[in-house]
Amino acid sequence: MLAEETKASIQTAYKQLLHNRSLTPRYGQRWMIAEISKTLASLGESADEQTPIIAVEAGTGTGKTLAYLLASLPLAQSLGYRVVVATATIALQEQVVFKDIPEIQKGSDLDFSVSLAKGRGRYVCLAKLDLSLRDQGSLLAMQDLYGENLEDPLSGNRALYGQMLEALGAAKWDGDRDNWEQPITEADWRPVTVDRYQCSGPRCSFFRNCSFFQARNALDKGDCIVANHDLVLTDLALGGGAILPDPGRCIYIFDEAHHLPIKSNTHFSAATRLRGSGDWLERCKTQWQQLEKADFLSAEETQTLRQAVKGISRSLEELWTPLAQLLESAEPQSRAGQEESNRQYTFDLGFVPEEVQLMARNLASQFSQLLTQLDLLADSLKQDLDEASDLSRSELAAQWFPQVGSQLARAETNVILWRSFAEAESDDASPPRARWLTQSEADDRADISLASSPILAAENLQQRLWDSCAAAVLTSATLSSLGSFDSLAMRAGLPDHTRFLRIPSPFQFDQAATLSIPRMRCEPSDSARHTELIVRALPQLLRKDSAALMLFSSRRQMLDVLQGLPNQWRDLVLCQDDYQKAQLLKYHRQRVDKGDGSIIFGLASFAEGVDLPGDYCTHVLIAKIPFAVPNDPIEVTLSAWVEQQGKNAFMTLAVPDAAFRLVQASGRLLRSETDSGTVTLFDERIVNRRYGKAILDSLPPYRREIFERDISA
Repeated sequence: MLAEETKASIQTAYKQLLHNRSLTPRYGQRWMIAEISKTLASLGESADEQTPIIAVEAGTGTGKTLAYLLASLPLAQSLGYRVVVATATIALQEQVVFKDIPEIQKGSDLDFSVSLAKGRGRYVCLAKLDLSLRDQGSLLAMQDLYGENLEDPLSGNRALYGQMLEALGAAKWDGDRDNWEQPITEADWRPVTVDRYQCSGPRCSFFRNCSFFQARNALDKGDCIVANHDLVLTDLALGGGAILPDPGRCIYIFDEAHHLPIKSNTHFSAATRLRGSGDWLERCKTQWQQLEKADFLSAEETQTLRQAVKGISRSLEELWTPLAQLLESAEPQSRAGQEESNRQYTFDLGFVPEEVQLMARNLASQFSQLLTQLDLLADSLKQDLDEASDLSRSELAAQWFPQVGSQLARAETNVILWRSFAEAESDDASPPRARWLTQSEADDRADISLASSPILAAENLQQRLWDSCAAAVLTSATLSSLGSFDSLAMRAGLPDHTRFLRIPSPFQFDQAATLSIPRMRCEPSDSARHTELIVRALPQLLRKDSAALMLFSSRRQMLDVLQGLPNQWRDLVLCQDDYQKAQLLKYHRQRVDKGDGSIIFGLASFAEGVDLPGDYCTHVLIAKIPFAVPNDPIEVTLSAWVEQQGKNAFMTLAVPDAAFRLVQASGRLLRSETDSGTVTLFDERIVNRRYGKAILDSLPPYRREIFERDISA
């Protein structure tokens, strides 16, 4: 039961916000506040209570950020919990911190503190920044003495690094990459940042002034911490409480929560390359020789490491033949823009042949031994950072530590990968891991990539999140599919007691937009004819001053349509392959502002997170129902497992997933209550197939124009 004082605080804050910001009360927003508050009310009542979890699909225009913050913050403060808001991207993080939350604080009497949480990689490393600005002569002399395979501290933009140091000294910059006055390229940023393996933490001589640790310390004071999904998953993988507060004292709010299962799978996956690993190990041998010269390794320790590499290299070479034979049996897979085809082999239900399992088991053991030796080396370097009486030795240890940290990270990834390939999948009902091989090429030399990934995030999220957090709220404009939350519950492993809520958008879809299905007499499987009809239709459906978004499921078809258009129409197209996303959207808006036509051609990444309100987009065109790529190893393995359970994988997985994606894609049209326009889908299957009709009925209630336009002639 929600305490009366907390209930009054939420109600008062909402009324103040409506009055001070001249907002109109929204039924969906009030409903969302009430249901989240009701779910979280059981917090702290009993240690035996199930973890409160609610998933809220809040249609565009609901105002979900305000709703979930108002519903959670007063309760969290009253009980001594912390609210961790996790967004899908850093851009959304910053929108919540710098726009949404200040509006709530300014428009109400709610008093709460906020911290922005980012990973190490977003902050400058003072040790590496200092190293990059050292006298070039002394650095070159050091490299001449100890070899040239040290990460080159002179490779970056020294003028930029000088400006950074000056800004830090004057307290005009906090070391956050995103807060620098100009965008920083990856090439300039990489030399002055570290990951967790390369960071020596409190042993670093710059620790007191470290931008990352200062930011992390601020997290201990914030009532509301705004992070992103990746950072939360990183913290949970480390056991929880390593970066963010203890999960048991946190109410997690996952915005854009449909990304969470995919990000979790990616986070707990691993990959390596056979020959790429061998080349890396040869470079390591050279670095260890240099470390021996610098007296950080004894001759015996260097020999032990070199012997470990010798054994690993032999094992990798022996594994090449059986893996190459498996790849040879796979069908070539052509990729758009490439003349040659690559091969990919997915192990059926994740089962790896016994011969490969045995070799993988041996490699897992060998890499584990290497990892142990590298751990000892890293500890020795840390000790020199702490205790070296010779300043130059301490400085040299600081330069070497990130190099050894990188070796540790890669060795650990290999241990995870080879242990996965060494596992014998059980025959029970638990989902297997997807395991696959890919023919690859680097430096004009053939290579074989191996990868392993969970097919469902369920197990990882159950163990690390749902069973350990105080409470959780999942929300997005699109969470359900075909009117059901079953797909989300399966992929995310949500507990049976999870509450689900659908709040419709306040938009008047039937008045604002039309869904048009033109008559084509052609299915997308006839790719040449389908592409030809789209090329022919675009000049009929659009005007020269149109502002439109054309979404494709295939890069090849996107490029073929672009090449097939007449020159005067091709000039109106801004293609995803030609610009970075932010730049492309900027150019599009500039064209529309000048009254010119502009048509964006994009793939799946443009089907969500693209906000083009009003005149910036009045027509969304979709090439076909966006079914997932049929040869994706994770989906292939998941489908095989679902079939093994006696279910129809197409109806259980493919159709709900396609419906979900189509709702997202069509949702690019109406971004505010005053928007209007047309959604055109070049796919008759949505009308003449049984599954298509189910997908059609799951779309918002647009006005429908079915086969009113014939483009087949």
